[in-house]
Amino acid sequence: MVLPVALLLVGCGPVSPERAAQICEDRARQAQAPFGNVTIGTNSRTGGFASAELGVSLDYLRGADPMVVYERCVVDLTGQGPIRPPALR
Repeated sequence: MVLPVALLLVGCGPVSPERAAQICEDRARQAQAPFGNVTIGTNSRTGGFASAELGVSLDYLRGADPMVVYERCVVDLTGQGPIRPPALR
């Protein structure tokens, strides 16, 4: 999902270095491990419900270094090196 958003933003004009850092941090995090979310809840219509999503990025499958993924992504979006190190969890 991050890559299509990044491509869309590039098509709309220049991406600010800060926005590129945010987009690329997400991509670098996805290179660290599988990602996803779980939703559990109730409502008056259907009672209980649950859903789950799990994703694996190609960068993760290739074993790409998240720092390299971040740096390349920023350069691809801005034409410059990163303005700050990524905040990876």
